[in-house]
Amino acid sequence: MCHGPLLAQWSPPEPESFAGRVGPLRFAIVLILLAAFAATIRPETSISSVSNGAVGSAFDQHSGEADQASETDTTRPGIPAPAGPDQAIDNTGSAWVPSESSGQPWSELGAVEGLLTFRGNPTRSFYGTGPMPTAPEVLWQYEVGCSLSTVAGVVKEWCGTGWTGQPVVFPPTPKAQQQTSSQGKDDQWWVAFGGFDRQVNFLDAKTGLSTHAPYRTADIIKGTVTVDPDGFPLIYTGSRDNNFHVVAIDRVDPVGLWQLSAYDNGPTLWNNDWDGSALIVDDYLFVGGENSRFYFVKLNRSYGADGLVDVDPEVVASVASWDDELLRSIGDVEVSIENSPAISGNVVYFANSGGLVQGWDISGLTKSEPPTQVFRFWAGDDTDASIVADTDGMLYVATETQRSVAGSGSTGQLFKLDPTKIEDPVVWSASAGPKSAGGIFATPSLYEDKLVVVPTDGGQLLGFDQTTGARRWSVDLPGPLWSSPVIVDDALIQGDCSGRLNQFDLGDDSTAKPTLTWSVSLNGCIESTPAVWNGQIFVGTRAGTFYSVGEPS
Repeated sequence: MCHGPLLAQWSPPEPESFAGRVGPLRFAIVLILLAAFAATIRPETSISSVSNGAVGSAFDQHSGEADQASETDTTRPGIPAPAGPDQAIDNTGSAWVPSESSGQPWSELGAVEGLLTFRGNPTRSFYGTGPMPTAPEVLWQYEVGCSLSTVAGVVKEWCGTGWTGQPVVFPPTPKAQQQTSSQGKDDQWWVAFGGFDRQVNFLDAKTGLSTHAPYRTADIIKGTVTVDPDGFPLIYTGSRDNNFHVVAIDRVDPVGLWQLSAYDNGPTLWNNDWDGSALIVDDYLFVGGENSRFYFVKLNRSYGADGLVDVDPEVVASVASWDDELLRSIGDVEVSIENSPAISGNVVYFANSGGLVQGWDISGLTKSEPPTQVFRFWAGDDTDASIVADTDGMLYVATETQRSVAGSGSTGQLFKLDPTKIEDPVVWSASAGPKSAGGIFATPSLYEDKLVVVPTDGGQLLGFDQTTGARRWSVDLPGPLWSSPVIVDDALIQGDCSGRLNQFDLGDDSTAKPTLTWSVSLNGCIESTPAVWNGQIFVGTRAGTFYSVGEPS
């Protein structure tokens, strides 16, 4: 699902349809591009490390790793190609993010309270807090509006919020409150979201009134913003304006302190959007772009003499998400990173639109050691859904069905992977079924240790046994279903494209089809993922409106 101006002179599809994704003309263009890239791009030169202002090759310090990857057969999905050390990944002991923190609020690891990023925590597995409403109503609504943006050379109007579009909920820092009318409100929660109005909006969770001037970018925002987990008055957001932004909110008007351009730091492919929701851990920022590169950034956050927050970022490493073997396997150059990175143990995981799932060891990052690739698995097709890690460090990966290359989709669209078993990481794989249409765009949700829940592009909400991968139930809803399911207090929230926000009771029997407990009608396709905080639900629609839904007082 890639869209926006292309870096390799490519014309991406509209997001609403797969029509025209693969055709004779495109295939001919692909062959030309691949011939050019095969002659110029090698794995050795697609991994770069930046330190103390000098650019060098991380490959030089790990001789032979990229060659090992190229010699492994990845022409079929499910065939891993280790591109790093032979030893298994270790998620025990001291770690950047302990694997056992999966499912817990980020605050359990020392972050400020709130829903601070897409799917709530570094393992992408925390969905919010209850108690959930029993007879909800629309509490307030906010008009997001529309703006124009260009796709494949065509100017189009975009309204409201889209994929992934999850709001974040957080308590404003005193320095942020000082610049607003909310100063002194100790119990206040802010809701922030990026939209197709080209800006990040800040609202009072109780009233829906603006709490702060918006931060405006030069094009639409599709992804989920991240709030600084350490309490700095900073937010982090991507945009279709070529840049990833670090923004201070302790001024009267938000100020962009730093931008990372999609055209910087090494060879790029595909386009210049930034859809992923960044992670910030121990002053390091981790984010991937649709330019098909992944970045490791030391933020160097501080406060100036004037008491205002500041950053002095340094890109300490930048790695390409592709290699020659992947390009040969997929037959095109659509390898953008649209998902949000996950960290479990000492490894950061992400995937690309070529279906390449990868893990990079960051254990030596604070000692100026470059990240090294320790996990590589080809899932066979476009993987825009974020990877989810459970308490055992297992990974849950969902793919789309866009390609017709050899092996694509043959092993299913949902995988449970054990990254410690480099040679054969597949614990199980499952098909999304004949009604899945374009496969799975939404990020899987984990329910305790019982279920993996995913919606499909074709309009089915599916429950799979977390241990065996057996399909337990399915629910038909108006599709496409791109909104990721949210599970809080045994309740499953799923938005659909008829504009209905639905809650199902998962109950005690995970094998039984969940019961619909309520449904609230909103005014447009719910493509964004809802946020839930203290039982209040926040979500936007493609019709241009942002809603709060909850129990009336």
